[in-house]
Amino acid sequence: MMVKLSFIIVNYNVTQFLRNCLHSIQKYAAEINYEIIVVDNNSPDSSWKNLISEFPDVRFIASETNEGFSKANNKAIKFAKGEYLLILNPDTELEGFYVKEILNFADSKLKLGCLGVRMHDASGKFLPESKRSVPDMFNSFEKLFAGFKKNNSKSYYHNDISEYDISETEVITGAFMLIKRATYHFVGGLDEKYFMYGEDIDICYTLLNNGFNNYYYGKVSILHHKGESTVKNKTYLKRFYGAMQIFIDKYYKNQKPVQYSFLKAGLKLRYQIEKIKLK
Repeated sequence: MMVKLSFIIVNYNVTQFLRNCLHSIQKYAAEINYEIIVVDNNSPDSSWKNLISEFPDVRFIASETNEGFSKANNKAIKFAKGEYLLILNPDTELEGFYVKEILNFADSKLKLGCLGVRMHDASGKFLPESKRSVPDMFNSFEKLFAGFKKNNSKSYYHNDISEYDISETEVITGAFMLIKRATYHFVGGLDEKYFMYGEDIDICYTLLNNGFNNYYYGKVSILHHKGESTVKNKTYLKRFYGAMQIFIDKYYKNQKPVQYSFLKAGLKLRYQIEKIKLK
């Protein structure tokens, strides 16, 4: 029987969250033919290995080094057999029997790029990164410097779309990203220049530039224990703002030099502000 969906999960030091994630898949995705591939990115906590016997149907891959989010996903996807891929964070949980519904929706779209769903944290708060705009000079400054807002500019978090809407959007999050495997390979997968952060924006923008449409499916939701595997330190800041620099170098430096100059200056200033806060 053809595998309809491959769940792709990159784990780093969040064994209990991963366990809960896998249980949620087993509970809510039973009505479809699926597989699960987990890559552990050389977690210092080796307790994830206990899950191998607990989940015998899951394919576990151990990386000898922490290769970053993009490389680890691309590694796992080489083994995937599903018509669709669902890139999923280990600190997320499915919350209902809606996987088939989402796949039916995806099947109905001739030029499907990728699809994301409504995310909320453990307190029930909606996570606005569930639906975003492609970064430009104005919405990026809105994001980097709270309070900056140009009249009539499109919000970074696509506030023109309700959190419960089903709508085309530009950017969804890599915490839950549904995409056809053939489409993923067509656009080259996640760009491995990004260690962590920014790779989801990049692939969404690449899909749009190749004539695909990205969708936000706010009718269903997942729980996302946001940032559980992330330590907010200088390394985090360097990777986060470095990822944004990679993006603007790739898409703005030559094509939109004026916006590039503004974005580069804004990123540098915000990075310095955040470094001071850590002291």
